[in-house]
Amino acid sequence: MSEVISIRKDGGIFEVTLDRPKANAIDLETSRIMGETFKEFRDDTDMRVAIVRTSGDRFFSAGWDLKAAADGDAVDGDYGVGGFAGLQELRDLNKPVLAAVSGMAVGGGFELALSCDLIYAADHSTFALPEIRAGTLADAATLKLPRRIPYHVAMEMLFTGRWMEAEEALRWGLVNEVLPQEKLYDRVWEIARQLEQGPPLVFAAIKQVAREAEAMKFQDGLNKITKRQFSTVDILYGSEDGLEGFKAFAEKRDPVWKGK
Repeated sequence: MSEVISIRKDGGIFEVTLDRPKANAIDLETSRIMGETFKEFRDDTDMRVAIVRTSGDRFFSAGWDLKAAADGDAVDGDYGVGGFAGLQELRDLNKPVLAAVSGMAVGGGFELALSCDLIYAADHSTFALPEIRAGTLADAATLKLPRRIPYHVAMEMLFTGRWMEAEEALRWGLVNEVLPQEKLYDRVWEIARQLEQGPPLVFAAIKQVAREAEAMKFQDGLNKITKRQFSTVDILYGSEDGLEGFKAFAEKRDPVWKGK
């Protein structure tokens, strides 16, 4: 698609690779390209699941490109349709997104991983939010991280900028699995293949409900589901796929999901 972003489509899997040596840092132009890339994934009904990876094995991503900032990229500039790195603020992305983290996920690179639904990490990977040392705010991470791992652990990372090794990240539930580098991408593709065969309308409902009900009281969220007030739930409950699972069970066969 560009010199910095490549796409691989295989069946319903949409793999996005960021390639900006040496550290896969993200400037405004790259962020806009990433936004258009993930928008393409969101809007393509044939694509079921995305994989986010980067080139090399030393840096997953160093995040915001400080050299570009020094040359005039404003921190409050136009990041594009999906916000920073194309995923952070992309509306209605109701499909599974997997991160394959190899190397250092730093600042905005860490936030890119946090924008994904599942995170798989190579065993040499590390995570950090060094913004505190520059006297600035890790904005998205400050919102997301205390909801993903224990509050006091998240605050320690935000307050000190310390590094977290992959095994510690696994212990706190920040990542789904830690694997040897040589097994990372095979495992991520294995999970993607599994999700590719899953019910897309159910995935869409899961993502919308989890996202929009996060700040609701339990009963309010449940009432909104049962009254079909989430758009994806309403579509699911009125769809062919909404009955397919029951039919497949009664007929003793595997379900065939059509996404309609």
